[in-house]
Amino acid sequence: MHICVDMQRMFMPPGPWAVEWFPQTLPKVVRLIEKRPPRTIFTRFIPARRPGDGHGQWRSYYERWSEMTLENAGAEIIELAQELQVFVPPALQFDKPVYSPWFGETLRRALTADHVDTLIVSGGEADMCVLATLLGAIDFGFRTVLAADAICSTSDEAYESILRLFTKRYSHHVEVAPVDEILDFWI
Repeated sequence: MHICVDMQRMFMPPGPWAVEWFPQTLPKVVRLIEKRPPRTIFTRFIPARRPGDGHGQWRSYYERWSEMTLENAGAEIIELAQELQVFVPPALQFDKPVYSPWFGETLRRALTADHVDTLIVSGGEADMCVLATLLGAIDFGFRTVLAADAICSTSDEAYESILRLFTKRYSHHVEVAPVDEILDFWI
């Protein structure tokens, strides 16, 4: 199964949460999805409805980023990039209020029910939601493949740090490969 992490309008340039590499990464993400659309899951990060909503540190986070709440930015920011919307359905969509898609068990239950044992991960942002997705996949024992050229970040340094982390520190848990190689072996 391919998990495409948070490739949403709110992260497209320009904007306060813009991920600069988003436009360059999007064609690689599309190539992965095109291989097997029904085997793709999109996650979407859903911000708080209004400033001050949320629990604990998330409350102050949405006070700091009040312009990115649904009330102020509009609900359209949570939509997938236009190029990706055509894949839903057959691709599935899972919404999440935090960085990790594993919060609440819904995703894990769906994958287990479908007898999934391998996950391909793409999307953004490499050092936030992609990182949380990868660590959860490791914790639940999935074989995990990171699509190295189909993830994006706000900086070269963050991107390179994530690749280094998963090719060195977590090399036993996560395989890192370019999209072309993944497509060659994805049956």
